Amino acid sequence: MQLHDLSPAPGSTKKRKRVGRGNGSGHGSTAGRGDKGQNSRAGGGKGPGFEGGQNPLAMRLPKLPGFTNRWRTEYDVVNVARLEGLYADGEIVDGASLKARGVIKSADAAVKVLGDGEITRKLTIRVQKVSASAKIKIEAAGGTVE
Repeated sequence: MQLHDLSPAPGSTKKRKRVGRGNGSGHGSTAGRGDKGQNSRAGGGKGPGFEGGQNPLAMRLPKLPGFTNRWRTEYDVVNVARLEGLYADGEIVDGASLKARGVIKSADAAVKVLGDGEITRKLTIRVQKVSASAKIKIEAAGGTVE
């Protein structure tokens, strides 16, 4: 058997219907679309979501309230209790050191230190934001906020 001997099984394939190619083909003139009406026209028919003239679902559902501020800055938050367990006395807390310890995903992320928990170590904090309660606790422990 050669490649040129191969052919599909008899009856397994069907020729495609070529409409609008003259009356001799049997599918000429109206090309199987009927005589008149919306669906006989080019571009005819109803769009997706059309519900027979009743108000479509997308229009019946309530719209979302408010808006989303495109310029909002999202901060990765870290509590002072977490810093207590991760750092030794005199160390510097910044994005790179937090990333190295697996606290945040990116060293470039904006970080805010919050005041939940207690801190006893003298740390130098160099992040984007520090809450008022966290600043009081850090400075009470002998640390600094830059």
